[in-house]
Amino acid sequence: MTVLHLKTIEQRLLWLSHWMIHHANHVRPKVDGIKVGGHQASSASMVSILTALYFSALRPEDRVAVKPHASPVFHAMQYLMGNQTRDKLEAFRGFGGAQSYPSRTKDTDDVDFSTGSVGLGVAITSFASIVQDYVQAKNWAADRPLGRMVALVGDAELDEGNVYEALQEGWKNDLRNCWWIIDYNRQSLDGIVREGLFERIEKIFAVFGWNVVRVKYGALQRSAFEEPGGTKLRDWIDACSNQEYAALTFMGGAVWRKRLMNDLGDQGDVSALIDRRNDRELADLMENLGGNCVTTMAETFAAVRDDSPTCFLAYTIKGWGTPIAGHKDNHGGLMTKTQFAQWQEHMGVPAGSEWERLATVKDAPALEAFLRDVSFFAEGRRRFDGAKITVPRVAPPGDRTISSQMAFGKILDEIGKGSSDLAQRIVTMSPDVTGTTSLGAWVNRRKLFARADQADAFIKHKIPSTAKWEFAPEGQHIELGIAEMNLFLLLGAAGLSHSLLGERLIPIGTVYDPFVNRGLDALNYACYQDARFMIFGTPSGVTLAPEGGAHQSIGTPLIGMSQDGLSAFEPAFADELAVIMEWAFEYLQRDGKDDLDERTWLRDETGGSVYLRLSTNPVGQPGTRADDAFRQGTIDGAYWLKTPGPNAEVVIAYQGAVAPEAIQAAGMLGEGRRDIGVLAVTSADRLNAGWLAAQRVRSRGNKRAIAHVEQLFAALPRECRLLTVIDGHPLTLSWLGSVAGHKTIPLGVEHFGQTGTIGDLYAHFGIDSHSIVRAVGELTAGKAI
Repeated sequence: MTVLHLKTIEQRLLWLSHWMIHHANHVRPKVDGIKVGGHQASSASMVSILTALYFSALRPEDRVAVKPHASPVFHAMQYLMGNQTRDKLEAFRGFGGAQSYPSRTKDTDDVDFSTGSVGLGVAITSFASIVQDYVQAKNWAADRPLGRMVALVGDAELDEGNVYEALQEGWKNDLRNCWWIIDYNRQSLDGIVREGLFERIEKIFAVFGWNVVRVKYGALQRSAFEEPGGTKLRDWIDACSNQEYAALTFMGGAVWRKRLMNDLGDQGDVSALIDRRNDRELADLMENLGGNCVTTMAETFAAVRDDSPTCFLAYTIKGWGTPIAGHKDNHGGLMTKTQFAQWQEHMGVPAGSEWERLATVKDAPALEAFLRDVSFFAEGRRRFDGAKITVPRVAPPGDRTISSQMAFGKILDEIGKGSSDLAQRIVTMSPDVTGTTSLGAWVNRRKLFARADQADAFIKHKIPSTAKWEFAPEGQHIELGIAEMNLFLLLGAAGLSHSLLGERLIPIGTVYDPFVNRGLDALNYACYQDARFMIFGTPSGVTLAPEGGAHQSIGTPLIGMSQDGLSAFEPAFADELAVIMEWAFEYLQRDGKDDLDERTWLRDETGGSVYLRLSTNPVGQPGTRADDAFRQGTIDGAYWLKTPGPNAEVVIAYQGAVAPEAIQAAGMLGEGRRDIGVLAVTSADRLNAGWLAAQRVRSRGNKRAIAHVEQLFAALPRECRLLTVIDGHPLTLSWLGSVAGHKTIPLGVEHFGQTGTIGDLYAHFGIDSHSIVRAVGELTAGKAI
């Protein structure tokens, strides 16, 4: 009976997913005349796999990343289970409707991992499994069974390099409880995949310690192979090229018969095997590959009983069960209205019943009873809400001269000395730059994570070293190889721990700031999922002078400003950094339930992740500052380091490591200029976001909306000039002149740097104190605007 129910569900999902796409493209009124799309063929190839997985194999603790192009099947499944509404499906790929690709933040149904940027949804499941092991090793109160982290993978997705970076990292971290199910339909967007790819896939996974299960033949095929002549039929299938198999599938049963008889006929038993089946039955047999057989897939999943990472290579037909099955153009293609009408008749769905959940089901009460007992859906929506962690006061180090990077290391180490909840919940990670990003002291104190103890041989042999690389289950640092994509995927997985696993972590990652760009896709992906983490980009800018242009970041401040879900800061002083980190620890835990902050108009109530751009340049510290204006200004994005007088002619606004140059320039200018102001910008991102938000609020009629930056500039004379300076792209601060219409000249770095001293490079790029003074002279003389 279970097999019959699974087959019924499979056919229901096939219909509902394809009707959803057809409705969006051919029934729903078109506004702009552009094809809506929806990937009917890619959905069809996955429908049997998803049915067997969700309705037979999975448990509530399991988590799944669904292949992006199978999104319609996922939404149809949730609709069948009562977790998705008809109006959302009717608006599929429309505003407010079910999303084109599964989204845990924008879809209302139960999405575990967002997918869409191919490869990333696959890889994050391996890192989620590592995070699950990390949480379990800590012996915290929650007693939940270990789940499997499952990815449904398109075979073309395996062209993505980050998949193989993740495989290697999984091997190094003794990966377990991870399934990757490959939809091996052998067709991609532009054509047919290379012959023999399956052999390469199997070898690669085996090298990294995965079990590989090839699922090539369905139940009909395996039964036929037992008939006289069946061995010859199987040999023919194995020898047939991907292109030929796809083309024959598209042409149908009569062509299958002709081709098989030409190749295998007049052999007695094989001819009889073929003749016993009519054209429809013969087509069903030849298209009954393992991945398109729900019975086979259910049996295959049930046979895996250990926690070893497992790759299922499931052979499928792209477009299976539809008139466009096998056609090489079917990836983005759609059934025509005529094709769909014929297919609807074939599927037995009456006109007017297209959206009915159980329209073609003969025994609906029996199926409903089966659905109520499906294990995976038994506990409803599987989202947890880890308890919030109290954040103690974070104090800056007392050094009179210190870089922001070194201050970060000391602050984190000071937290690590204690036993607060915050200290226990921090997990750090870095792509082989732990020591050079100032995480060393924290790691020495809190150890590295591994499921089993691993002693440091250098300690054992009493060899002096500043690093203590002790691995233990209680360790709180996860060391990664040199792969920034993996860093951001692990940050994303750890940053979802409170929701996926019910235990809140405070993930902190470090990376050389220029190499933020190497993991940018994964950073965006983590933010899109609303994962919560802190990322420290350090060292940064041409301040990293001796390392040369390849290691000197230019555009990362603009990335921080433009990336949704990420608040970006660039503190110059240690006390600013301490204030920001204290705020960030709490900001990571916000859930959007508080009211909008009408003081800044930022969406702080929603919370998010935080990016801090730090420097290795030692800076003289300003001494103790504890006033509320300084602390609040640091968080809001800027404060007056030197408040301008009523007749101010010039304001110098700086961000980050160039603070000494800006301060020195102000002193040099103060001898001949009146009331000079110095604006310490700690976050151009938050300043700009608050300004834009306040403008939107005012456009809706609330004239009381005044942004923080507008309040800062409120007393400046109209004729006052602004000069902005940053060790980064000048556009980061150049917009400040638009706030109140002040003439502005922006200084910064626009081109690749080179090796040299900091002084050499600052002078070369015109961001040293003398260049600032000259620029102010030109600005106030009217030579620049």
